Amino acid sequence: MTYNMKSCIVVAFVFVLASKAFIWEVAAAGECGKTPIRSAAASLSPCLSAAGNARAKVPPTCCTKVGALMNTAPKCLCAVLLSPLAKQAGIKPAIAITIPKRCNIKNRPSGRKCGRYIVP
Repeated sequence: MTYNMKSCIVVAFVFVLASKAFIWEVAAAGECGKTPIRSAAASLSPCLSAAGNARAKVPPTCCTKVGALMNTAPKCLCAVLLSPLAKQAGIKPAIAITIPKRCNIKNRPSGRKCGRYIVP
């Protein structure tokens, strides 16, 4: 009986480890690739004022960060702007999606949908 109990515990332990590895793999395969969405959102912190006010000047550091993100993972920007984290930070998606245009980024995904918004 003890042998069966130890076997069950070992099998359960292996199953839990395998499940965690699978969940980490799925979480890492999001719109931002292997970068967690929180890290991608944090990298866009220079954009906070411009993402909440359409008349605010977009800081050059924000333009640099947005341009880099669009070059490496264009879908990530949309995922960050529509995330619950962005909402908590006071970001207004309808204003935030105008940042690439306000930065004069040439290869922006204009005309594409970002949730219910159209990128200008």
